[in-house]
Amino acid sequence: MTSRGTSAVVTTAGVALLERALAYTLGGLLLVTPEAMSNATPCRDWDLRALLLHMNESLLALHEAISVGRVDLDRTDAPGSPHADYGDPVTDPVATLRNRGCQLIGAWANSDGRADIEIADRSLTPGIVAATGALEVAVHGWDVARACGQDRPLPPTLALELVDLSRLVVRDADRPSRFAARLDESDLASPSDRLLAFLGRRP
Repeated sequence: MTSRGTSAVVTTAGVALLERALAYTLGGLLLVTPEAMSNATPCRDWDLRALLLHMNESLLALHEAISVGRVDLDRTDAPGSPHADYGDPVTDPVATLRNRGCQLIGAWANSDGRADIEIADRSLTPGIVAATGALEVAVHGWDVARACGQDRPLPPTLALELVDLSRLVVRDADRPSRFAARLDESDLASPSDRLLAFLGRRP
C-alpha cells in the first residue's frame, strides 16, 4: 500500500472515531438545563457554562483544521469572519455546540485528503488531529453529564479505542496543566472508567 493510501486509511479511521465521540457527546447535551449552567464540572475551575464555551471553541478549531489546514490560536469568532457559524455560544452554548458538531462532521467527511495540518509550531496528519479531537470531545461529553448529576459511561468500544489513543498522546508534560494526575484504576474497571482514571477523572 502506498504512503498516500495508508494516510487515507488513518484519516478515515480518525474521522470515524470523531463521529462516534460527537454522537456520544451530543446525546449528553439533552441533560443540560439552564439551572445547571453554574454547576461545577470535573474540569478544575470551570463551571458548566465555561466548559460548554470551551467545547464550542474546540469544535471550531477542529473545523478550521480540516477546512484551511491550520489552527489559528489567535482566531476570532466575530460575525462575518471566515470562522463565524450558526448560533451564539454565549447566549445558547448548547444549540451552538449541536450546530458546530453537525458542521464539523460534514467538513471532515467531505475533506479532500489534504496534507498535514499546522497547529502552532507543529505539523500533524489529519488522522491524528481527528483522533485527538475525538478524545477531547468524548471526555468532555462525560464531564457535561457529570456536571448535570448523571453517570453516563462512554460506550465500551469507543472507550477502548480512546484508552489506547490516550496513552499515545497524553504525556507527563500535559499534567497538571491539561490533565490532572493519573488515578489508580482497578483491573476490573470498565473501559470508560479506565480512560477517565488515566485522564485524572474519578469515575
